[in-house]
Amino acid sequence: MKKEKNGLSGLISRMDDFKIDGIGLAVYALLAIILIIVVSLNVLPQGIFGALFVMVIMGNIFYWLGAHLPIFKSYLGGGAVFALFAPALLGIAGIIPKTVIKTVDSFMSSTGFIDFFIISLIVGAILGMNREMLLKASVRFLPVAFLSMAVAFLAVGLMSMLIGKGFRYGALFVAFPIMGGGIGAGAIPLSKIYHEAFGGSTDFLSMLLPAVILGNVFAIIGAGLISKVFANSKGNGHGKMLPGNFDDVSKDSLTITYQKMGVGLMIAAAFLMIGLTLNHFIPMINEYAFIILLVIIFKACGWIPKYYEESAVTFSNSITKNLTHALLAGVGLTKLDLPVLGHSLTWQFVVLVLTSVIVIAIAAALIGKLFGLYPVESAITAGLVNNSMGGTGNISVLAACDRMNLIGFAQMGNRLGGAIMLVAAGIYISIFG
Repeated sequence: MKKEKNGLSGLISRMDDFKIDGIGLAVYALLAIILIIVVSLNVLPQGIFGALFVMVIMGNIFYWLGAHLPIFKSYLGGGAVFALFAPALLGIAGIIPKTVIKTVDSFMSSTGFIDFFIISLIVGAILGMNREMLLKASVRFLPVAFLSMAVAFLAVGLMSMLIGKGFRYGALFVAFPIMGGGIGAGAIPLSKIYHEAFGGSTDFLSMLLPAVILGNVFAIIGAGLISKVFANSKGNGHGKMLPGNFDDVSKDSLTITYQKMGVGLMIAAAFLMIGLTLNHFIPMINEYAFIILLVIIFKACGWIPKYYEESAVTFSNSITKNLTHALLAGVGLTKLDLPVLGHSLTWQFVVLVLTSVIVIAIAAALIGKLFGLYPVESAITAGLVNNSMGGTGNISVLAACDRMNLIGFAQMGNRLGGAIMLVAAGIYISIFG
């Protein structure tokens, strides 16, 4: 019989049996101590290593805590919400120095890490889908998403009238920004539309951001609740958009090699380059829309050999597994502006945002069922995702319900639907002022 280890080595061995995202507790504690030391001495690297070291350590531990804390795991979106809010609160409290926040923000924005993450997921997720399912689901999905957004828009306007704020307030400052496709592609261009229409020195962006942020938070919580409440429902596809015996590439027994990782990276990069090229000639269409459309066409026509499909899926899965929690922490630390949100939290505003989130989820579930989609998946991807902060918001919503493989549908509805809302906002202002 093996002798039981005693003393320090035995304690370390027992701690190492307890793992957080593959890292033993003893090693994790050591990494955390290293982080505290380099931050205290102000020697944290300002590039990719420094930012990822901070994001991975925070993201993994906070996601784990949120997934195990009783109230959070059951009612408040679990690990995804905790991984977003904990870093944001630590930043506001000054526990995380501004130099660290600046390093993470620079990595998230300037280096294009968010685009890298999302494009990798989109290409891998779509190429990993069953071809027949992708075609059948795609033609059903967009009508469901657009109709659900229209229903939610009317519901917010009517609720705004009911609580004494008027249809115009609900439309301009809740419905349009919350369904506009996020911040960069939604709230910012929408604020410019408002400024050109109304003039003056009003900071419209600060008036639009609260709806985007709070809507995303409620959408994350909603996605977690829906996936848990309807876990055993016949309307739950458990990650599949519509009923049927469809075998995804991602579910096959893939042979994972280092070379496939590199090949998958280049496949994703190639689609990005083509999307950017098309966007250069047709700038009114977002490059994400081109990328999604291209990947769907290549998948549907069978133009990509199985080896390259598997490589893209392998690369995508590795990114999802290792960096999702880190990305959530980075978004919370740098993009979640809690002070701006706090200043706008009137009961009327909260009611209107809740109306949008609840109605769009219910509408997407019911309309999705009519179109042959699973109601749970439809409520999340055609509904709740369209009340998020764009790409990072989509990831947060899908992470809360463990449906990251649906990122292609999420981006499709969010980008195209958001563009339609911006056009609708311009038309609405020109008619009703």
